[in-house]
Parts: sequence; structure tokens; C-alpha cells
Amino acid sequence: MSPAISPAGGPKGAKPVDTKGVKPMETPIGPLMLDALPHPVLLVDPRGHITQANNAAQDFFQASVAVMRRHPIAHFVPFGSPLLALIEQVRTRGAAVNEYRVDVGTPRTGERVVDIFATPLQDQSEEVVVMLQERGMAEKMDRQLTHRGAARSVTGLAAMLAHEIKNPLSGIRGAAQLLETSVDDADRALTRLICDEADRIVKLVDRMEVFSDERPIERSPVNIHSVLEHVKRLAQSGFARNIRIVEEYDPSLPFVFANRDQLIQVFLNLVKNAAEAIGDDPDGEILLTTAFRPGIRLSVPGTPNRVTLPLEFVVRDNGPGVPADMMPHLFDPFVTTKTNGTGLGLALVAKIIGDHGGVIECESQPRRTAFRVLMPAWPGTGDPPERE
Repeated sequence: MSPAISPAGGPKGAKPVDTKGVKPMETPIGPLMLDALPHPVLLVDPRGHITQANNAAQDFFQASVAVMRRHPIAHFVPFGSPLLALIEQVRTRGAAVNEYRVDVGTPRTGERVVDIFATPLQDQSEEVVVMLQERGMAEKMDRQLTHRGAARSVTGLAAMLAHEIKNPLSGIRGAAQLLETSVDDADRALTRLICDEADRIVKLVDRMEVFSDERPIERSPVNIHSVLEHVKRLAQSGFARNIRIVEEYDPSLPFVFANRDQLIQVFLNLVKNAAEAIGDDPDGEILLTTAFRPGIRLSVPGTPNRVTLPLEFVVRDNGPGVPADMMPHLFDPFVTTKTNGTGLGLALVAKIIGDHGGVIECESQPRRTAFRVLMPAWPGTGDPPERE
């Protein structure tokens, strides 16, 4: 039976509620809601100081809110950054302004390219709300597709070279060996030179044949820390014996779903490149880091599937850095800064990571070059026995 209702709208016998002067409840956009946003959000006052910043902004600028409030926003962005002019433009116009592909990176935060969305907090107010949307992952995927296309072009070239070059080379080498038995000592050096150069070309073709291997990868759960420890031992016993190697690992990291031998090949190549970039610098250092990034989900072109790449592995060195004109082509075949290099090492690394469904990207500036690898985790549960 329903309770009796009084004319005032409440249960019979209840005292009437005085609603005079009571304002409707408003739901403020508080810190909890801002912290839930994945993009950095800042509130800049008329003096140019940051008064509020969500968690993503603190991570982005690597500073707490307390530190950010003590400095103007110009302290956290490069000198003459377009972000400062954009904020002034918003105040002058009193309307929202957007700008795309703005570099707000600093030596502390590294390379950061963002889209900026700025708007006045409210009418007749000089406070400006700024949201930054980092472009890094979208551009990484675009470049990764370019790297895979370059690897496919090398695949066709390798198949052609294996058939059209290796067979004639074997005949040339055989003829040189026959001549070596019938010439004097002065000419024997020339026949030896022919054999050595033929062998060098065959080795180059053999390296390129790796690109034409389209067999499915045998993958299993792999402990990335054991892979990096193995690579570190190899490096310190050879090409990096005079270089300090530092490890910053997440011990709770899940297994990576990959081929162990190919991962060793990838990170051995990256560490070797870092060691060669450092050279004889007595302060040279290579940093190996692992981390879990659960928010990274990428769309697979041509399918409705989304791939999660939560595992991040970084090889960073304090060498002179990669020339700016080479950065867009760093993973293309035959691109190298080494005098005797073939330019196939990083192209092979990009192919292996791409075959695993992962992403590799390089960020470089003087004294800070980082190769970042994002990989899928093992989809199973529990702790599988690892194959050493």
C-alpha cells in the first residue's frame, strides 16, 4: 500500500520543506575529474603562472603542482615557445585558439610534440585553460608503417640478389682460386683480393636474405630481464667493456610474447649502436629500462582489432645524438653514419619488432638518445617456465 501523499508533495504528516533561497545543486569539475583525463590540462592565471594542473600535466612536465605554482609557464617550455604566444592570443581575443604540431620539449622532458587547445576559463576572465595532446603515438604508428614498407622493399631486393649475384660470385671466386695456383707472388695478392671482395659481397647478401624470411615467428613467454642481462654480459665482455651500463627495471613486469633469440638480436644491435655512438668518452653511459604502460592501445590497419602494447623497453645513451636530417630515415635500409656500416642493422631491428606486432621509435638530442620499444605481453596467466 502506498504512503499517503500530502498536497505539498511529501508523505502525509511530514513537515513542508522550505526551498526558498536554496540554489539548484551544481556539479563542479573538480580535481578528480581533471585527473581522470589522459591529457595534460593546465590553468594559467593573468600573470602567466600555473595555478592548477592535473596528474597527466605533472607527469608531462615532470614536476608537482607545488613546484609548477612557483614558476611561470615559460619556465617549463622552450624559450620563445608558440604556447606562450597562444595563451596571450586567447586573452586578447577572448575565444578558444588551437595550434597543431608544437614542440614543447625541454632537456628535462625530452622531445615532445603536441597539439594545443586553449580557451578562456569564462567570460571577462584572463585565466586560460590549456590542454595538450601529445602526437607521439600517432606519428610513431605512421613511421612504423613506413619502416615496414621499407623492409618489404629490401625483401624483394634480397631475393633478387640471392639469385642474380651469389651464383656469378661463386664462379668469379672459383676462377680466382684457380689463377692463384699459376701466378707469381706479386699477382697472388690480386687474386686474394678478388676472393676477399667476393666473400664480403656474399656476406652482405646473406644479411639481406634475413629480410626475405616470411616464416611465422615461434613465440613464447619470455622474461625480458633475462634477455637484457644476457645482452649486457655480451656487451661488457666485448664492444662495451669500457662503458658503464645502468639498469632500471620494473621487477613486476609480465612476460613478453616474443621470440627470445630475436629479442637478443634486437637489443644487442641497439646496445652496440649506443656503444659505438659513445666511442671513447670516459663518461659514456648506457641506460636500460623496462616499464609497464597499460594505456597504450593501437588500431591494426585493415581490421577492427586493437592491439595492446603495455611493455616498454628503452635503450638510452649519452652520446652525441642522431643528426636531425637522418631522423626521418633512421630505420630505412642502407642509412648509416658509420664509415664501414651497411645500414641494415636498424632496418632489421624494425622488421623484427614489426613482425612481433610492436613499435620502435627513436628520440634523440645531444647527450640523450633513446630507442623505445613497445611490445605485447604474454596473453596467458601464471608464471610459465622460461626457456633459457
